[in-house]
This record gives sequence, structure tokens and C-alpha cells, in this order.
Amino acid sequence: MAQFRIRQYRDEDYEVVRTLFAHGMLEHVPAVYHHFLRSWQAQLGLLVLVAVVRAAAGGWVPALGAAALALLGAWLLVRSLAATYVQDALGTDLRDIRAAYLRAPGSGFWVAEAGGAVVGTVAAVPAPEPAALELKRMSVRREQRGRGVARALAREVLGFARARGYGAVVLETSVVQVAAQRLYEGQGFRKVGAFSPSLLGRLLYFQVFRYRCELPAAPGAPPAPPGRPAAPPGPAQ
Repeated sequence: MAQFRIRQYRDEDYEVVRTLFAHGMLEHVPAVYHHFLRSWQAQLGLLVLVAVVRAAAGGWVPALGAAALALLGAWLLVRSLAATYVQDALGTDLRDIRAAYLRAPGSGFWVAEAGGAVVGTVAAVPAPEPAALELKRMSVRREQRGRGVARALAREVLGFARARGYGAVVLETSVVQVAAQRLYEGQGFRKVGAFSPSLLGRLLYFQVFRYRCELPAAPGAPPAPPGRPAAPPGPAQ
């Protein structure tokens, strides 16, 4: 039996929801960094840098120092990519959660609660494409992962979408969030596209995957709301 429950967001959840989201996103910084370092472009660039500096300076010490500085610079760029995304979210929809998700038609925000504490979040808003709902802000506290919390939150959004006549649910997640990709694919989502969220993302060979789950029409469900205006693409959920 699940030791948690899914309920609608309440105003007293505000600070913990924002903190949970921020911590969850920043957890991915090491994975993004390692993903960048594993790319052949990064490895080739590092080798070329070492060779050029060694030839110019005539020794290994300056060459290895240049490599260390390059690795530090890459780490700072990855950290900047994640921090910028978090600050943007905290300053937009997560600044006024009630206005963004509870007052807006066809939207919702839910939390998973265990032992009286919020341990997970998920949100949904009408997607830019017609008759589709977008799953957003999925995050689960680290110590609660592997217990079915994320699966239950995803199913909450899918059920919400079916009940309101949406024909599909879409979402975005990053290349390094392998566990999230498997979770969504297990719920019927299929990858339909990939893109880099920014110039910095392209420099770091960081991609965001877009997923879509087609929904059968529920008997008696109302027509789905129209899609919302398209927004600039962002990084992962």
C-alpha cells in the first residue's frame, strides 16, 4: 500500500514546493557536466587545447593547467545553465502558483504528501497545440524516489486530462534524466522531438526531449480548451 497521497496544491505548500523544484533541478548539474565531457567534441577540444598549450609553452605543467581551467569553465557554464532555468521558473509560474495553475482554466497543480510533508509535485497547463495538456514541474524528493510517487503524479495528470477532454498530454525532459524518460515511456508517452534550449545548451551538447501521450476520448468528457500561446522552449521539467 502506498505510503503517500496525491492532493491539490495549497497556499501553505508554497515555500516547500519552490525549494523542492529548485533542489531537484540543480541535482542534474553533475549529470549534465558528465554528459558534456563524454561528447567527442569536448574530448577532442580538450586534447587540442593541451597539445597547443604544450607546444607553445614547452611543457606539460601549463598544458595540464589550461586543461584544468577549461574543465572548471565547463562546470561553471553547466551550473549557469541550470541556475538560469531555476531562477526563470521561480520568477514566472512558480512565483504565483495559484494564479498560474489553479485559477487558469484547464490547469492544475498537485503535490504528493507523505508523513505530513510534501515529497513531490506536478503541474499541468494547456499546451500550445490544440486539445493537448502539458505536464510540468514534476519533482520528487530524493529519499522518496523508487516508491511510485512520480508514477502516481503522472497518472494524476493523465486522469485530469482525460476527464476534461484533452486528446493528448505532452511534456519535456532532458537527455540526462534517464529515469524520468523510462517513467514516462512506461505511462504511454513516446518521444516526438529533441532540441537545445539555448545557445549555451548547444555549446554544452545538452538536449531536451519532447514526449507525447495520445489519450482516448472519455465518454461524456467536455471539449478540451484551446491551446495556449506558444512560449520560448526551456530546459527540462
